[in-house]
Amino acid sequence: MPLQNRVDPFAELLVTPARGLLMGNRGGRIHSDDRTLKRRWASKQWICCVLDFKGRQRDVWGRYYTELFFLDEVTALAAGHRPCFECRRKDAVAFASRFPHASKAPEMDVALHAERLDGKAKRLHRCSIDDLPDGAMIALDGEAFAVRNQHVLRWTPSGYDGKRRRLRGVDVHVLTPPSILTVLAKGYAPMWHPLLPPPPLRGRVGEGGVV
Repeated sequence: MPLQNRVDPFAELLVTPARGLLMGNRGGRIHSDDRTLKRRWASKQWICCVLDFKGRQRDVWGRYYTELFFLDEVTALAAGHRPCFECRRKDAVAFASRFPHASKAPEMDVALHAERLDGKAKRLHRCSIDDLPDGAMIALDGEAFAVRNQHVLRWTPSGYDGKRRRLRGVDVHVLTPPSILTVLAKGYAPMWHPLLPPPPLRGRVGEGGVV
């Protein structure tokens, strides 16, 4: 039985057999001995890591921290996770150098925690779709879409399964925290899931979906 360890762009934790490209954690152990969740985070340190680092072996959801998994880095960033300074040092330094008003991990963690949550719920940020960089994620009709070039890609736990034309001149609800939008706009290149979506759906995407 799969564990409730897959993170979606809304920062929720799902049960799915689909595999992801990255793992991470939320600052420690958030599961019980029976391998069920007892909380959603242990600290403000939400990170994303490589799946394999120096051959280390892990007992997933064992004695120590709770391993979480992401479809790709675009998903992790939307949920409010940042690159790990240990296993992804080069990416973490590149990310920190573009982060507004902070460059050290604890400072970034404090800023991101305020931006990713509204109480216990995911904090959404209203923004013009014209201002969004590639790699940003938006919410449309309760689903997540990633911005890429002239399209938005529909997120699923297994990959991006639909492509719609990116409409201009509309405001949208953005999942990716504002500080991470700045990092992306300044040229940080996140890891994308390698599978390409099928041909575009008919119509254009606006605030209410396909039009």
